[in-house]
This record gives sequence, structure tokens and C-alpha cells, in this order.
Amino acid sequence: MTDGQAYDVAVIGAGVVGAAIARELSKYQLDVVLIEAGDDVGIGTSKANTAIWHTGFDAKPGSLEARLLRRGHDLLGQYAEETGIPIQRTGALLVAWNSEQRERLEGIDQNARANGYSRGRLVGTDELYKREPNLAPGATGALEIPDEGIICPFTTPLAYATQALHNGVDLLLESPVAGRTSDGQSGHVLSIAGGPDIRASWAVNAAGLHADEIDRIFGHDAFTISPRRGELIIFDKLARPLVSHVLLPVPTAKTKGMIVAPTVFGNVILGPTADDIGDKTATESTAGGLAALLAQGRRLMPALLDEEVTAVYAGLRAASEHADYQIASYPAERYVCVGGIRSTGLSASMAIAEHVTELLSEAGLELEPAAAFETVRMPNIGEMSIRPYQDTQAIRAAPDYGRIACHCERVSLGEIRDACNATIPARTMDGLRRRTRATMGRCQGFYCAARLTRILTQNTGRTAGDIIRTEAR
Repeated sequence: MTDGQAYDVAVIGAGVVGAAIARELSKYQLDVVLIEAGDDVGIGTSKANTAIWHTGFDAKPGSLEARLLRRGHDLLGQYAEETGIPIQRTGALLVAWNSEQRERLEGIDQNARANGYSRGRLVGTDELYKREPNLAPGATGALEIPDEGIICPFTTPLAYATQALHNGVDLLLESPVAGRTSDGQSGHVLSIAGGPDIRASWAVNAAGLHADEIDRIFGHDAFTISPRRGELIIFDKLARPLVSHVLLPVPTAKTKGMIVAPTVFGNVILGPTADDIGDKTATESTAGGLAALLAQGRRLMPALLDEEVTAVYAGLRAASEHADYQIASYPAERYVCVGGIRSTGLSASMAIAEHVTELLSEAGLELEPAAAFETVRMPNIGEMSIRPYQDTQAIRAAPDYGRIACHCERVSLGEIRDACNATIPARTMDGLRRRTRATMGRCQGFYCAARLTRILTQNTGRTAGDIIRTEAR
């Protein structure tokens, strides 16, 4: 065992929840390390979801998820405005398609009120079709949830992690935790595959799909993650006028169901499916999944299927055998586990971070506020405000913001340069995509990928072959 650096707290997992926890802890006089097995922040479940900004109206009353979603929705809305995370309060319509579902809407509204959300409103068919004229015929009414919305799932974890680093947190990438022993003083020695050991007085497990495996490393067996694959279709920007709200189905016991929703990038998404699988790496799209999506899209909004498909993708939700979040504190072991967060982790992330910090404090971690807490402002990659290629002032100061590198998504060379030199820089094409939108458009990188790969090699020191192999994985 080698002697690695010692920290007050080690946060395992740099998805949206782990990054939020690291950011929250950076407000205090603590030495914190954020440890990630992958090669970037936010590359697991965090990058492949529906990007809905949830109010938690449909969560189980009295559950931890309901409480943290209610708090997290407000925190994230404020934080997004402060930091430049693309976000839009579109409102949602929970659409009923038969008399039985129509009768359930009132109960769902009562559930929302039990969760502290009282702004729901029943909508008749005339108003529904006036507001969403492209819905398929046959809807029987809807429940309006005016505070639901859409958000950028890429910028959010990057903002948390960037702010954490600006306030003293260390980030370790490509550092999977392979084991844990005691240091003999109520602390932890974390074995990092291929790297030096990390010592930490306290540990937080926010490892997402692998939270159950890390929990067992710490000697517990409270839950098992059974990945739930969700496949989605992204339609071209010309489809955006077809839908104004997040359109939700009446949920089932297993899933919130397939939605039709706009994105902050100007597209429309359809999905997700919900297939329980045993493989935590199975993020490929399937013929059956896409067929199910197209069939449901035809039932919900036939005009959508006349539009071009830009891309398809699949994400894995960290579902467990339990209905609620699995957040547990073990004070005697100086360990907190954050598991089973599923698809609502993006919206609840800041409240989860607050809750975990409170658990650590109650367990004995001393929290002395830091002398200062530096704010951050993230690059705008959404369509609700001016993009760099439209900003004459920015172009005048730095002409590369007016030189387009990715024509489909109007990404400038200046943005590519900034992403390669950010606090947490892009090191792969996927990392560049999530920071700038480059290669996310119609041609999916056919036109610009070679040029962008050259820029990455110049800025990262990696070979083009290495970057291409990483993209192919």
C-alpha cells in the first residue's frame, strides 16, 4: 500500500449528484476529492436522460425523493440562472387518452398537493388542443404542471464540478475505486486501480450505476442496481414548432412513460423506453426499442414522424429494488451512501447535496464555512439566449467566435478553443460535444469531426487514433 494524499472527504462518482455534493462541500474549510472512474465529469446516467426539470409533483408523498425534488427544483432553477445553465420553464401537460386516465388526473393532482405542489390545474380537451394542436386525436383532457421545464443535462454537472474545483476540490479522472481498507484511525484508504491510494477521513458513495458495488466495498448490501435502459429519438430542429410543453403520459408503477418534449437545443425528443437489463454497459439502441418509440410517437403526435431524425441514444437509469432513493448514513464508519437515484437525480441534485452534507455534519464532520465561495459562469450552449456566433461584441474582441467549426449546430472555433482550455477541459470528442454541441447536429460530425479531432490533438497531446478509439467505445 502506497501513501496517497489525505483528504477530509472523498466523493466517489462525478455524475450530476457526486459533482453537486463536491460543490456543496467546497463551501466549507475541507479538503475534498472528487473521484471518477471515467475520463470526464457527467458521462454516465447524467449525460443520457430526458433533461426534464422536474417539480416532483408525481413522486410518492412522504418519500425522500418527493422532499428532495421539491427543494431541488427551486435550487436548480435559481442556480441555472446564476451560472448560465440553459433552462426553460415550458410547463408540462399530463395527457389522458381515455376515460380511465382522465379520472386518474384528479388523483395525481391530489398527490401533487400532498407533495406541496398546488399549482396543478385540470385542462379540458378544447383548451388542450388549442395549446397543443398537433396532438393526435382522442385525448380526453390533461393536468397542467406549469413549473416543469427543460434543462441542459451536460452543462449542469460540469458547472457543479467546475465550481467545486474553483473552490479547492481536487478531481481525479480515470480512477476507479477498486477496494477500501481502514487506516486504523476511523478513516478510509481507497485503492485506485492503476493509481496511488487515496486517504480520506470520510467517504461519500455517489457512484450511480455502480453505487451498489461501492457500497459492498464498504461492507454493506442494502440494495442492488438493476439498470433500466431508456432509448430516445431526437428529431430535427424543424420539428420544434410542433410542441410547446413537456407532454407527459399518465405514469405507471414502473415508469413515467414516454414523453414528447422540446429541448434547450431546439430539438424535440421522444422517449424513453423502460427495459430492465442486467448489463451496466448496454447503452446501445435496439431495433425493438426504436420501433416501440416510433409506434408511440405515431399515437401521440403523428406529425412528428414526418420530421427528420437527428439522432438516437440510450441511457441507463440506476434503478434498484426500492421505490425511494437509497441514501444512508453510517456515522460510526464515516460513510454516506447515495444510491438508487434513477432519472430524477438531475432535478434533485442540489437538494441531495444539501441532505448529504447535513448527514455528514450530524455524523460528526465539522463544517466551518470557507472565507469565500467563488461563483462561475458557464458557456451558453442553449437556444434561449444569444450564442457566441451571434454576439457581435464577442466576435469583435475575439474573431474566432465568428468562425464556424460545426455548421449544423453553429459552434464557433472560439467555443472549441474555450472547451479545450476550460477548468475541466474537453479531452475527447464526446467531451467536446457536451461542452459545445459540436457534432450533435444533422450530419453528426460527418463534416467537422476530422477538423475537431485535429484541434483536440493539438490541445490535449493525445493522438488522433486515441481520440477516435475513445469515441468508438
